[in-house]
Amino acid sequence: MTSKTLQLSDPFGSVAYQEAGLSHAGKAAPLVLIHGVGMQSAAWKPQVEMFSKTHHVVALDMPGHGGSDQIRLGSELPAFLDWLLVALDAMRLDRVNLVGHSMGALIAGGFAVRNPERVARVALLNGVFCRDGAASKSVIERAELIGTGAFDLETPLQRWFGDTPMDQAARDDVASWLSAVDINGYATAYGAFARGDAHYSDEFGQITCPLLALTGDGDPNSTPAMSQAMAKAASRGKVVIIENHRHMVNLTAPDAVNAALEAWLQTPLDEGDPK
Repeated sequence: MTSKTLQLSDPFGSVAYQEAGLSHAGKAAPLVLIHGVGMQSAAWKPQVEMFSKTHHVVALDMPGHGGSDQIRLGSELPAFLDWLLVALDAMRLDRVNLVGHSMGALIAGGFAVRNPERVARVALLNGVFCRDGAASKSVIERAELIGTGAFDLETPLQRWFGDTPMDQAARDDVASWLSAVDINGYATAYGAFARGDAHYSDEFGQITCPLLALTGDGDPNSTPAMSQAMAKAASRGKVVIIENHRHMVNLTAPDAVNAALEAWLQTPLDEGDPK
């Protein structure tokens, strides 16, 4: 796996990313991974290690996270979609298999709606979709508090992880990434995350590529009901619920998540091409 940085066109500065599996370039659509708020591309380590054996894999640092420059403060979800399009163009990646986790799932789902010609398949891990009134009020209040510069490390960790050894090992890594994130990049991304869950929800019926909606059965915010609704809204949606896991399933249940992604990557495209 190689760390790279690429200058983008204005106003997006540079994007940092991890790249692996270049020997497979051209053999199948690349696999592009987008993490959630407060994370970085290293959060995809189990998936990069697995799928770089068969695919060209690119794990992006979201704006204001890892080594990527910040997006304009206060940007909403559509600006993150603009950033992704510019990043894919700069890397000369045409049609991709797109995977997002949490905020990354909002970006991936919106991108599949807005740029269908660029998405071969889309996978939404621990995504949010049409929060109810109470959940929406709660997450917007958290976003407003973060916007003041307040940073609460323990609360999200308590929501995201259980007590198993696998959970606790992943928790240590996630805590280190959260501790390192730039507060302005975190606040902007969290604000877009808090207000973005219904942005493209009415248009999910336009997603005609294979869609995987996956979450943990113990995730209180990215609920199984949300994943089921996303899969039902898309014409070729499939839902997978990982039992006894919460929000960071790609780290706490990597084998189960990778198996679901592998099956998704084998889903034939509309053209009948299994790649």
